[in-house]
Amino acid sequence: MSMETAPKQSDEPRIAALAQKLLRGEFSKLSEREQRVIATIARRQPAARNVNHAADARATFGERLADRVAGFGGSWTFIVLFVAGLVGWISLNLFIFKRFGDSFDAYPFIFLNLILSMVAALQAPVILMSQNRQSSRDRLSAGLDYEINLKCELEIMTLHDKLDALRIDRLEQMLEEQQAQLRRIFELVGGGELSNER
Repeated sequence: MSMETAPKQSDEPRIAALAQKLLRGEFSKLSEREQRVIATIARRQPAARNVNHAADARATFGERLADRVAGFGGSWTFIVLFVAGLVGWISLNLFIFKRFGDSFDAYPFIFLNLILSMVAALQAPVILMSQNRQSSRDRLSAGLDYEINLKCELEIMTLHDKLDALRIDRLEQMLEEQQAQLRRIFELVGGGELSNER
């Protein structure tokens, strides 16, 4: 159980009562997400958290680096620089170096093919790591959405209970007023006693 989930000593009875009332279970037997939701309800705290902050807090250096490399590798800047590099390489070897002697990577550009293969071999796993991290972020987002939905559902149940209690109180008050009015009517008519039965 995380520090965020662990109830303070003063909150424990209220949190245990809420867990029993809303989820019909002991607080200690609830999942960590449910415990976190019950604690936020008891403390009247918002359940919403920024998924980006939560995901970034869990990210390792390698994961952050993979995101940056994949972000750059999937940008127009990379494409423009890559095409410019290819055009420059080919131009140097076909036109400029050939005029001044032998080019270091003549047509069919075997060395260029080797470099492109190495770039592809290194870039593919980095992109896969970034996709795995995005899928992890999506799972985290779904979990946070679940917590918010659960809290909303529990808060709505609590509001329904409060409205039902107010309605019952109002009906009981109306019944008492009606019985008092009926007693007065019977007294005015000359009458008998009204039984106190409901």
